[in-house]
Amino acid sequence: MVPASFAALPGWEKDDVRAAWPAFTSSCSVLVKQATWKEACTVARSVNGNDDKAIRTFFETFLEPNQVIAPDGASDGLVTGYYEPLLHGSRKKGGAYQTPLYKVPDDMVTIDLAGVYPELKGMRLRGKLVGKKVVPYATRADIESASFSGKELLWVDDPVESFFLQVQGSGRVQLSETGETVRVAYADQNGHPYKSIGKYLVEKGELTVEQASAQGIKAWVAGHPTRMQELFNVNPSYVFFREEKLPDPKVGPKGSLGVPLTPQRSIAIDATQLPQGAPVFLSTTMPNSDIPLQRLVMAQDTGGAIRGAIRVDYFFGFGAEAAENAGRMKQRGNIWVLLPKKF
Repeated sequence: MVPASFAALPGWEKDDVRAAWPAFTSSCSVLVKQATWKEACTVARSVNGNDDKAIRTFFETFLEPNQVIAPDGASDGLVTGYYEPLLHGSRKKGGAYQTPLYKVPDDMVTIDLAGVYPELKGMRLRGKLVGKKVVPYATRADIESASFSGKELLWVDDPVESFFLQVQGSGRVQLSETGETVRVAYADQNGHPYKSIGKYLVEKGELTVEQASAQGIKAWVAGHPTRMQELFNVNPSYVFFREEKLPDPKVGPKGSLGVPLTPQRSIAIDATQLPQGAPVFLSTTMPNSDIPLQRLVMAQDTGGAIRGAIRVDYFFGFGAEAAENAGRMKQRGNIWVLLPKKF
């Protein structure tokens, strides 16, 4: 964290900070409980969210930008994108609906290691009891081939979209019976590390780095249907879901901070490297382009593939355009974390 000035942030003066304000106040609903954030988040309640100048003055008065430099000295890192997908499903197996989305299994145990090892705060061990021993929980390959009967949350019509739903972490499912759309939110994960199937296809010479977007991977699967499960099993990580109602389709899914994500103003970060909830100024470019993308965003989520100090996953929102942009987003970028000034 290298202290910087707001004048050093590329595009700070051009960003419409009013668009970032609702996301910041959402973060503050959690951050206000922390001593370092209490004053700034309390003052924020009295700021007019429609007044660009007042918001900018607030940030410049109470917060200080700190450029993030990686341990190897790099000032830039990888920026990818994610979105909230829409799948088509049913409450019962049948017809096209053959792919299950699972609830958290009863036999999976989660051990929070911080109680014994404070330095491992945020680290959890997942497994299952066999006799008196805790052993690793089933991998994706095990889960896909075993019978998890009774653990199905919903059934969907596309195994490829089901896999990518797990990569995104949450999504929506339109039910065939009623036409109702429900949200399937991240509930837990099987404890195995995330491994990129795109990277695997590149290493095997099946795709080039440029082709290894979500769109490119889906096209490869369509051309190699008999190898689909082989490819998916490369990633042993498996995500379990819970169902939530969708009272307002405009409100995004909740991230790991526990507040709804704001399209194009929320990001996922590595919480072992950066503070969750904090405002981050991001300077990168739009997918497959040199068009600048420079704006204030909030670190409100985490992800299995998001590892490193300068590693950002940018939330594009819901819908076809969000899916298109997120699938192609693989840019370099710089980040500055805004932290409270010490008065």
